[in-house]
Amino acid sequence: MASTSRIDALPKVTCPNHPDALLVEDYRAGDMICSECGLVVGDRVIDVGSEWRTFSNDKAAKDPSRVGDAQNPLLSGGDLTTMIGKGTGAASFDEFGNNKYQNRRTMSSSDRAMMNAFKEITNMADRINLPRNIVDRTNNLFKQVYEQKSLKGRSNDAIASACLYIACRQEGVPRTFKEICAVSRISKKEIGRCFKLILKALETNVDLITTGDFMSRFCSNLGLTKQVQMAATHIARKAVELDLVPGRSPISVAAAAIYMASQASAEKRTQKEIGDIAGVADVTIRQSYRLIYPRAPDLFPADFKFDTPVDKLPQL
Repeated sequence: MASTSRIDALPKVTCPNHPDALLVEDYRAGDMICSECGLVVGDRVIDVGSEWRTFSNDKAAKDPSRVGDAQNPLLSGGDLTTMIGKGTGAASFDEFGNNKYQNRRTMSSSDRAMMNAFKEITNMADRINLPRNIVDRTNNLFKQVYEQKSLKGRSNDAIASACLYIACRQEGVPRTFKEICAVSRISKKEIGRCFKLILKALETNVDLITTGDFMSRFCSNLGLTKQVQMAATHIARKAVELDLVPGRSPISVAAAAIYMASQASAEKRTQKEIGDIAGVADVTIRQSYRLIYPRAPDLFPADFKFDTPVDKLPQL
């Protein structure tokens, strides 16, 4: 009744008379119907929606689901465990008032520890708006470290925070240690220690961070225009190429470049405003700024429109 064409090795149900027509699903009858001619091109379609209705005045403790959580490949057995619900009728209790059916151990201690870590990773990622692929990579990293038992004595929260930092670096959206520390309960020093131990244990590495990794995010959070962002990016890149900032972290160089570009434009930002966004101290920005200031005329792009001339920039 239905013609099937294979696109990218996946079957696709289409109408034989109107291959490009949209198909309408009749959930009540379980049919797939062509919107052009009304032909039933598929029947007995499984409804994957929920089997209940949720109302705003329902109790939060009431769980109408009968199938449990989704399968989790990171847990042993895929988390295909059984939970026995709390009995309510008289048949659920013995003569002494005890439950006849009880959950002994529905999850192993290792799975329970990993589940708690996965929840903590998800909470941290949500607080700094990280996408799902970062969370998945972090969960995989944590599972590898946990199963190797190479970081015994370190708290799972510290390992999870370090794994999140590594995942951000590997996915090309690095975050600073201070940003990770702000959403976790672990000190910056402890996260740094776990970071080095994990890289050694997993025999992996991460790409070196550059000023460009942070520039767009910092400028966006500061409310700067695209022109100022491009100028700051150019200043930071030229400063590194000319070896004006040896030994300085890319974050401090980026902050100094943003400060210089904003001072030369009409959208001026103070050192404190930039420091709060970048997570560096005012004195750190000043030290990097003093290194690049003598070559300021050579750092700006040729098409930059100055609101403040180069010779009028703050000397600090």
